[in-house]
Amino acid sequence: MNPIHTLKGDYFFHHDRLVYVNRASEDFEAPVHDHDFIEFAFVAEGTGFHHVGGQVHPIRRGQLFCIPIGIPHVFRPASADVAKHPLTVYNCVFSPALLGRLASFVTDPRLARFIGEWRDGASPYFYLSDTDDTIERLMLAMHREFSMPRGASSDYLDTLLIQLFIVVQRLKHDAPSASVRKFTQFDHLLSYMEQHLAEPLSLRSLAEISRWSERHLQRLFRQHTEQSFNSYLQALRIQKSCELLRSTALKIGSIAETVGYRDTASFLSVFKRIAGMTPGEYRKASLS
Repeated sequence: MNPIHTLKGDYFFHHDRLVYVNRASEDFEAPVHDHDFIEFAFVAEGTGFHHVGGQVHPIRRGQLFCIPIGIPHVFRPASADVAKHPLTVYNCVFSPALLGRLASFVTDPRLARFIGEWRDGASPYFYLSDTDDTIERLMLAMHREFSMPRGASSDYLDTLLIQLFIVVQRLKHDAPSASVRKFTQFDHLLSYMEQHLAEPLSLRSLAEISRWSERHLQRLFRQHTEQSFNSYLQALRIQKSCELLRSTALKIGSIAETVGYRDTASFLSVFKRIAGMTPGEYRKASLS
């Protein structure tokens, strides 16, 4: 298992500014990491996967991921060919100490409690969808203000962060509990796939495990990953093979078998189609 890197807020926060905002193009190079600050990450472009806390979630444009302190995670694009399949994420990271300052401006009891849970490390990891582009507009405004600061920039960023907390609290409170449970069950199924890549995986076998029909499962894959089951499974297997190519000295045939390909030729064909290069070329490029 690869070590988990810990990111420190001291690297990002300077001159009493306890918030940092950037726009990042995700790739396969970033390590799995945790951090001593809070992160709200918004998917601005593309699709891919979020590996978090031992699970894998499919991600798409318009999703916001709320990540507490100490939760190991990493974003990965759907393909190693990031030129054709980019994954762009806005990251808003901030110190829990900042939330104490923001709380003094809040009068609504539910919002104050919600901010307090994040400040005290009591909020779990969760994610939600931006239903009306409000979160995207706030993220764009925060990134613009952080990148091109003007007078009273810190105060302006604080007010935008309060607005973001209000929107997130409303969406989380108003989310239908039934749909949240169904999505969680689907996430568990995706985690099962990641943990059993070496085994034969099919819609039929997953239908038996989940007790959903094959037709309904195919609809869920389209809805939550914007891919068919077969496309998602191939991307997941190639993604895992990329990690093994970077982090191990296993032969390519062994890697193909580890991620579920019994025929090395098929693996090579799918890998080149998705990654845009052969496994050998990818390993060489990742080590250079």
